[in-house]
Amino acid sequence: METIQIGMLGLGTVGSGVLQMIQNNEDKVLNVTGRTLNVKTVLVKHPDHHQNVADQVDLTTDVAEIINDPEIQIVLELIGGIHPAKEYIEVALKQHKNVVTANKDLIATHGPELVKLAHDNHCDLMYEASVAGGIPILRTITSSFSADKITEVKGIVNGTTNYILTQMSQQGWSYDHALKKAQELGFAEADPTNDVMGKDAAYKMVILSQFAFGTHVNVEDFVVSGIDHLTAFDVQQASKFGYVIKLIGIARVIGEGVFVEVASTLVPNDHPLATINNEYNAVMVTGQAVGDTLFYGRGAGGLPTANSVLSDITSVTKNLVLKTNGNQFNNYQRQYIPADPQQVAYRYFLSLTMPDVTGQMLKVTQMMTQIDAGFSQITQLEEDGMAHVVIITHQMTQEQLGQLQKLLGDDATINLEAAYKVLK
Repeated sequence: METIQIGMLGLGTVGSGVLQMIQNNEDKVLNVTGRTLNVKTVLVKHPDHHQNVADQVDLTTDVAEIINDPEIQIVLELIGGIHPAKEYIEVALKQHKNVVTANKDLIATHGPELVKLAHDNHCDLMYEASVAGGIPILRTITSSFSADKITEVKGIVNGTTNYILTQMSQQGWSYDHALKKAQELGFAEADPTNDVMGKDAAYKMVILSQFAFGTHVNVEDFVVSGIDHLTAFDVQQASKFGYVIKLIGIARVIGEGVFVEVASTLVPNDHPLATINNEYNAVMVTGQAVGDTLFYGRGAGGLPTANSVLSDITSVTKNLVLKTNGNQFNNYQRQYIPADPQQVAYRYFLSLTMPDVTGQMLKVTQMMTQIDAGFSQITQLEEDGMAHVVIITHQMTQEQLGQLQKLLGDDATINLEAAYKVLK
C-alpha cells in the first residue's frame, strides 16, 4: 500500500494535534483515500524540546531537508506569521510539493499570489484551518453553496474576544479582568493585540469574503475596530436594552458592492449569534435560496484545528491518487466594489457624556434632526454633575453616522464615547 509522505513545518499545539489525529484516524483515511499517511520530517527550532516524538518522526532545524526530499509530497506549514512562512511555502510550491496551511495572516495578505504559484506548478494549496479552527466553513461555502448566491457572511470568528465579552456580560467583569483571566486559561496570548483590536477577525473576513463573493478585499479596505475600548457600562446598558455585545465580522452584498467590517456590535438576545459564548466561534451564511444557515464549533485549539488540517491533507491525497492536483481551492472570482456608504444602513448604539444642564439633550436632538435621523430608545444616568446618555437610533447610513460624529466632535461639551452597530 502506497504511503503519502508528509513534511511538517512547526510542532506546536496544532502540529502535535495533527500527529495525534493521523495516528488515531489511520484506518479511516486509508478507507477514504486508499493511501496511508506518514509524517516523515518535522522542522523545529529546538529538537531537544520534542524528544517525546523523536521515535515517530525525523526532527530537523533545516527546512531544506523537507523541501528537497523527493519522497515528501505534502508540506504542512504550521509556524504562523508572514515571514519566513511565505518564503517556505513559495519554495515548496516551486519544488512541486502540495501545501496545507493554517496561516490566516499569510493567506489574507498574500493569498492570491500563492494560489497562482500553486496553480502554475500544478500543486494544491489548501487552507481550511485558517478560518474558524475546526468549523469546515471554507469547503462548505465552496461545495454546498456553489449553486446558491450568498448575500451575507457574518459571525464570531475570534475566540479570545468572545470569551472576554462573555465574561463581561455574564459575570460583570471589567475588560482588564476578563482579559487577564483569558490569558490565564490560555484563550489569549501574552500579547493579545491582534485579537482584541480585531485584526485576527479581519484576516478571517478577508478569506470568507473571497470564498463567499469571489472578491479580493484587503484589510486596509474596510473598518476594523476591536474591543479594547469597550466598557462594562456599555455592556450593562446594552443588556438593559435587550442586547449582548459581540465582536462581529460582517461581509454583505449591498447594491452592486460589498460591505465588510469588523466591530463590536449589539446582537439581539433572540438572535442565534447571541448564544455563542466563551471561546466558541460561529459563522452565519445567508443564501438567496437557502436563507440563514449557522455553523458552530471551537474556533481554535490543537485538535479542532488539526481536524481541519487533516481534512485538507485527505483532499490533497485524493487529488494525488486521481492526478488532479493544481485546481484552486476556490475558483469563484469577481471584482471587488466597495458598497456605497449611502446604502449601508444600520441602527446604532450611541454612548454620550455631557454636563447635566438644561439644553444639552436639545443640542443632540437638533444634531440628529440635522442629519435626518431619529431615536428609537434613550436612557440617561446622572453622576457628579455629568449625564451619561445612551441612545439606540433608528436605521441610519454610514454617511449619516459620519456626519453625526463630526457634529458631536465640533461641540466641546458633548463626548461620543462609543458608537456600535445594532445587528438586524
